[in-house]
Amino acid sequence: MTEPHEGDIPDGLSAAELGMWQSFRNGTTYDLRSYDPTHNDPFAPQLWGPERSVGARTVARLLLSGPPARPGRVAALKLRGVRITGKLDLAGGRVAPYVELTGCRFEQEVVLPECHFTTLRLVGCALPRLEAARLHTEGDLHLPRCRVDRGIRLTDAQIGTDLLINQLSVGPDRHGRAIVGDGMAVAQDLQAEMIETVGELSLRGAKVGGSLSLRGSRLRAAEDRRALNAPQLTVERTLYMTEAWVSVDTGNQGTTPPYGVVYAPTPARGTRSQIFECRGGVRLDDGRFGDAVDLHKARFTMTRQEELSLRRIVTP
Repeated sequence: MTEPHEGDIPDGLSAAELGMWQSFRNGTTYDLRSYDPTHNDPFAPQLWGPERSVGARTVARLLLSGPPARPGRVAALKLRGVRITGKLDLAGGRVAPYVELTGCRFEQEVVLPECHFTTLRLVGCALPRLEAARLHTEGDLHLPRCRVDRGIRLTDAQIGTDLLINQLSVGPDRHGRAIVGDGMAVAQDLQAEMIETVGELSLRGAKVGGSLSLRGSRLRAAEDRRALNAPQLTVERTLYMTEAWVSVDTGNQGTTPPYGVVYAPTPARGTRSQIFECRGGVRLDDGRFGDAVDLHKARFTMTRQEELSLRRIVTP
């Protein structure tokens, strides 16, 4: 592939990559979804062909050293229904454009350690693994409705505004951990409502500038691990481990925070209650909570060796 001049199209791009390149310069959404909605589920085993595939190397090139925007436009990477082949490795890079991927499928892990973003939104995407230790965002990090098979690492990440991972589904890494956010700092709210984890959710020493919501979530420990391990967690407002009212009518799937979760003291028509459930030990020792820890209707299932540990926590 030859090096292009500013604004030139590099050689060797596939038809799908060429369309993505042009959409990036225009700041428009590049939509490769099928007319048949049954072919658009990124979690289904059905294969997506080359007509819907772009290389991770081309994506990285756009994000790290992409062409300038067309006059009067703002460059941005917005993809829908796209398959990304190869490993997307942006470690140590600085990504200036806005990034939003919806209903996309990554064939290999996404590698973002020490990467700087403005805002990063992955909505309803399938990823084998997300490696993002020391990630830095000026704005939000969104991962709602994504499915990550082998864990997420956000150790020492710095999130400039909100972290939204509602309805996220995560499996364990090789150490039995689903999400590792030790030392992570979130400037505003951490919304983790109705998430499902198999493996430990680790937030040791994490700091949240607003509230941390686990409403309606289901946490399940892996062998020899806790379900929630968060000693020395600091939450400036409230930690919610309560029920969520889930809308039967899911509404607009393009919204984030994810559709389908409402807050009300009593159920509205067309909704059902989903309580917070935890299977495995919980450790919140030495935590500091500015308002409260709300466990209303929470369900904890543990063995004789496991416990809900709240030693030395501080609340008003």
